[in-house]
This record gives sequence, C-alpha cells and structure tokens, in this order.
Amino acid sequence: MSIAFDQIPSSIRKPGKYFEFNTKLAVRTLPQNRQTLLLIGQRLTTGKVAEKIPVDVYSDTDAADYFGAGSILHLMAKAAVKANPYVAMTAIALNDAGGGVAAAGSVTITGAATATGVLTLWIGYQKVEIAVTKDETADAVSVALNAAINAAIGLPVTSVHTTGVATLTARNKGTAGNGITLAVEVTNFCVATTIVAMTSGATDPSISDALNAIFSTPYNIFAAPWIDTTSLGLLKTYLDSVSNAIEQKPGVGVYGYIGAIGACTTLSGTLNSGRLCCAYLRGTRSMPCELAAAFASMLAFEEDPARPLNTLELKYIHAPAIPDRLSRTEQETCLYNGVTPLEVGPDGVPQIVRAITTYTVDAAAVADISMLDVTTIRTLDYVRKACRERIALRFPREKLNDRTVKSVRSELVDVLKRLEELEIVENVDANIEGLLVERNGQDPNRLDAKIPTDVVNGLHVFAGRIDLIL
Repeated sequence: MSIAFDQIPSSIRKPGKYFEFNTKLAVRTLPQNRQTLLLIGQRLTTGKVAEKIPVDVYSDTDAADYFGAGSILHLMAKAAVKANPYVAMTAIALNDAGGGVAAAGSVTITGAATATGVLTLWIGYQKVEIAVTKDETADAVSVALNAAINAAIGLPVTSVHTTGVATLTARNKGTAGNGITLAVEVTNFCVATTIVAMTSGATDPSISDALNAIFSTPYNIFAAPWIDTTSLGLLKTYLDSVSNAIEQKPGVGVYGYIGAIGACTTLSGTLNSGRLCCAYLRGTRSMPCELAAAFASMLAFEEDPARPLNTLELKYIHAPAIPDRLSRTEQETCLYNGVTPLEVGPDGVPQIVRAITTYTVDAAAVADISMLDVTTIRTLDYVRKACRERIALRFPREKLNDRTVKSVRSELVDVLKRLEELEIVENVDANIEGLLVERNGQDPNRLDAKIPTDVVNGLHVFAGRIDLIL
C-alpha cells in the first residue's frame, strides 16, 4: 500500500526531510447536534430590521427592537425565550400583506359601578388592570381601560374609545390576529362587561417570501404563526425540498392550534407530513403563534434526536381552565390524527404528552406509523449528517478502487457503532450484513451504499398486570 501525500510531490530531488500534516483521521467522534430555531412572522413598521432579513435574536428586548413591540414576531420570540432561555434562535420578518385586514374586537362597559373593585382585561396571556370606584360611570371606566391598553408596552392590539366601548384592533393585519383571545375579570361585580372576540383578520403575507430568503441556510426547527392550509402547505413543500437527498438539510416545522379539536385534526390530516408538527392546547389564552414558538423552542432544547419530549414544559404558555382541558379520549384522538396534545402538569404548566408529526397515512391512504414520532425523522436527519460528515472527512480526495470500497464500509460501520453507543440506533450487529458499499454500475467514479438504520424508539407505553395472591 503506497502512502499518498497532499503537499509533498513525488518528484522532489533536493535532499531534505519533509513532513506534512494529515488531519483526515483526527476526528473519531460523532458530530454535535446543536439545534437551531427559525421563527417566521410579521413585523411592525416601527421595527429596525427590514423584512426578509434573517437576524439572530437573544432576548425579548431584542425582538421588540428588531420587529416592533407587540408584533407577531416579537410575541413569538418572547414565548420561545421564556420556554428555553438558551435557544439558538434566528427570526425572519415579513411585512403585512398589502391587502391585509386587521382583526378587531371590543370590550363594552355597561352600568355605573356598584362597588369599588378592579377590572382586569386579558389580551392573550397579557393583562391590563384598572381600578374602578363606586358610582363611576361606564364611560369613565371604558376611557380608563382604553388609556391603559394604549399605555401598555408589548400588547398585540391598540384601542380606540367610543362611548362605553374600547374597540381593539390587532397591530398586525392578517389571520394571526384572530387568535388573540380576550377575557375580562372584575372584583366585587363592580361593573358589567361584554366582550366581542377578535375576528375578521384576513390575508396574510406569503411564507414563501421568507423561506426563499433563507433557502441556502440550514435550520433544524421552523415555527410559523399561521394555521391555514396554504401557508402550512408551502412550509411542507419547502421542508421536503431542502431535506431531500440532494440538499440534505434537516428540518421540522411547527404550528400551534387552540380551537376546536375537530378543526385541528382536519387540518393535520390535510397536511399529512412527517416534517410538520401541530401543538394543540384547547382553551389557552396564549396565541397560536406563541404556542408554536414555545413548542419549537423545546424541540430545539433536546439535542438527542432519539429522546422523547414527553413531559417537557412550555413555560409562559397559559394553562387552560379545567373544563377546557383535553380528556384522555380526546388526547388519544389527537395522537391517532397527527396532532401533538398538550396537558397541564401537576405544577400547573402545560407540557407535551407525546410529540408526533401530522403524518398518519402513506400515499395509498393506508395507515402508516413509520413517521409517527418526531424523534424518527430527527434521528434519520442526524444519522445522515453523521455518515456524510465522516465520509467527507476521511475521503476528500480519494481514488476509487476495491480498497476504497472496504475503507468506506469500515467507516460507516464505525459510525453506526458509535451511534449505537449513544442509543440513537440499535441492533447494528444484527443488521451489519445489510450494510452494502458497491461501485455504481453506470458511473465509474461513484460509490453507492445501503445503510440499515434501526432507530431507537421512545418508551411511551408501559403495560403491567398485577396478579393478586391471597
């Protein structure tokens, strides 16, 4: 076997002792699996960062400065950082669509105050409080409420006062504003209130504008604020295109849903993608965009691709009231229909039940569990990365002969063994005969490989029978 040199030519005649450094064999470990999160959402004109420019975000303050306080993207970044303060996060903003319509709602105050108390208006998971004095008129209370809303920093709405009414309008135009929940609490029954929910938001910017701007940059997790088939369908197409065998970038998309379970499962069934996840929490005051960002941030928190996300908490996300929480049967319905259900943990914080994708059936509409858990696609992405990087490191300028074939196979075996040590794949020895590396029959400069990969599954169900003995 001859020794190949990269820097020392074989034609040297001048006497000397020449040494070069070979680093191709230096790395013997698996690559790191740092997870990066990309948030996509709408900005306000007060934001300092223009649309379609990706920027790293490290804090809630950064996001407010970059995209405008109270913007969709600011709220998403805030939720992501609250859930996982150490998340590696990038955000890319879009302007409101030219023909967009802002969602609107209202709070009406009726009757003079019968007692001194406090009126609390929940706008999403943020609250505005005002003091109410006995005999204060309804219009005076509504004036105070209107002023408090407009004085608050970071709310997703603005307010306009008319007699007895505070009319709220979403800062961003489009459908995301329809997900802003409104709720009122009053002490001592001091005044009567009537709420008109936020509605009529329409026409979103195209998510493709953001995706096209970052096509060349790999991200692991994508969070989107919209829950329509058009936007999520475009995200699905994008993820399929960047993760294919040619582009080889990882990618899992996340969206949030807080409405009726039937509408949620219908949407997931329409998408049916092994790279899209729906986080579902019925009755929460948090907006769908905040839910998506928090869930995506916790996906990024777990760097072990095979480890389940069961019980991971989504801090800052509002826990729904007990009547709105999913029953066991409803959770099973979600898990059989491509929806990741969330439940409220013993400490009152929403947590993941089981993280699954929206993929439930194959192309022939036959039930298929191959991509049920999001850990499966994340594991496959990591195995591909580990194999690709090892071959790139070891064989950057290699000749192709029978010895090369054996060397490549040996390196792939080593990668699989190391993955097995980390409990990412299993049964390597049992499947090793299926690991094939061979020359391509049509291209003399190409090697083909078949790499059997038995991914480690999550422990989701334990069943035991207790036999009574008297």
